[in-house]
Amino acid sequence: MTAGSAITVVGAGPVGALMSLYLARRGFEVTVYERRPDMRRKEISAGRSINLALANRGIDALERVGLMDEVQRHLIPMRGRMIHHEGGDLDLLPYGNKPEEVIYSVSRAELNKTLMNAAEAEGATIRFGWRCESINLRAGTLTLVDEGDGGRRDVPCGVVIGADGGGSAVREAVVTATNGAQDEDILGHGYKELTIPPGTNGGFRMEENALHIWPRGGFMLIALPNPNGSFTATLFLSHEGKESFAALQTDTEVEAFFNRHFPDAAPLIADLTSSFFANPTGMLGTVRCFPWHHEGKAVVMGDAAHAIVPFHGQGMNAGFEDYVALDGCIARFGTDWNAVFAVFEEGRKPDADAIADMALENYIEMRDTVRDPKFLLKKELSWKLEERYPDRFIPRYSMVMFHLLPYAEAYRRGKLQAAILDELTESAGSLDEVDFDRAAILIEKMM
Repeated sequence: MTAGSAITVVGAGPVGALMSLYLARRGFEVTVYERRPDMRRKEISAGRSINLALANRGIDALERVGLMDEVQRHLIPMRGRMIHHEGGDLDLLPYGNKPEEVIYSVSRAELNKTLMNAAEAEGATIRFGWRCESINLRAGTLTLVDEGDGGRRDVPCGVVIGADGGGSAVREAVVTATNGAQDEDILGHGYKELTIPPGTNGGFRMEENALHIWPRGGFMLIALPNPNGSFTATLFLSHEGKESFAALQTDTEVEAFFNRHFPDAAPLIADLTSSFFANPTGMLGTVRCFPWHHEGKAVVMGDAAHAIVPFHGQGMNAGFEDYVALDGCIARFGTDWNAVFAVFEEGRKPDADAIADMALENYIEMRDTVRDPKFLLKKELSWKLEERYPDRFIPRYSMVMFHLLPYAEAYRRGKLQAAILDELTESAGSLDEVDFDRAAILIEKMM
């Protein structure tokens, strides 16, 4: 065993499990501590959400470890957003301009189980029911709390990789040891998950190959399909105000709210009022910190380094892409962990900041802008420009979801493209009124 070959991973969620798998394949002695029980043996909550959106960046990471074929059976393709207008009309807005440009709904639990099985098969050891309370980086020890009886114990940890989510103990230790900085920006909106069960014949009660959205300006309801014919519906709503979680305190108020704003969804939701009050109201926020590592002893990745709001469907995908980047640094620098972590952070921090900003912007688009005819014209025009200039103009959403272009570059190019689209549609009401000669000049000049 070479120096630095023992690695401790904190967190066995999808990102931690995937990282553990690849580290074990590289021959490291990997021990993982996970606060929850083993979901393969005990029925527990899958975590922050029941299902996730899997796009190209996540698919690339899974293909690198040969798991995509196994994961495939848990996927449902979503070809676009099904917009449920206030008057009851439906519009399907495709995600991309090509048939293969789809996003997949995947069960968080099934994906997590698949990754843990693969990590253990490669030799990683996962210890469940242990919460990491703190880390002594100087002594190289973790303080763990037994989630069953509350007992504490200190264990040696070697090199630590923190994949322990938005409330990361590893991040806290790194920031403290480096006199660094962290910012947790909590959104004024929260979320609550509800369930639309399958039909009596086990089939889907709405279009299955779409992400359903009920955009209502300052708030929205969405629903993602599950393999069993159900949908996971999520209400995103302000914590305070006239239309808010604070204003929904009785069965009557909840029923009136859903019947007023989501009349086609309300009858489909199982036990609407009882589920509404039984299910927790989740918090939404963005985490930024610097630095991500300390002296080759510890590093954070995924939500522990850069938690983002879920409105671009990129949280897990960004975390999986972290693993690809970190593994590339290990391939380059071996067990020179200080170099590995420094280069990893330098490469990924700008991308993490960019996707955090784009996720916040996408919330406004999903809940409000999709209802604007000018938005639809810009989307149609962006596809037309992509067809004409495929090497110069790719819609920002497509760059993020269907390509492996760095997030920071997608964000930079997206701003330039937005300015082009604004100018071309300023006085145009349809594609026929767009000046494509002017478009060619702008693209040549700006892109």
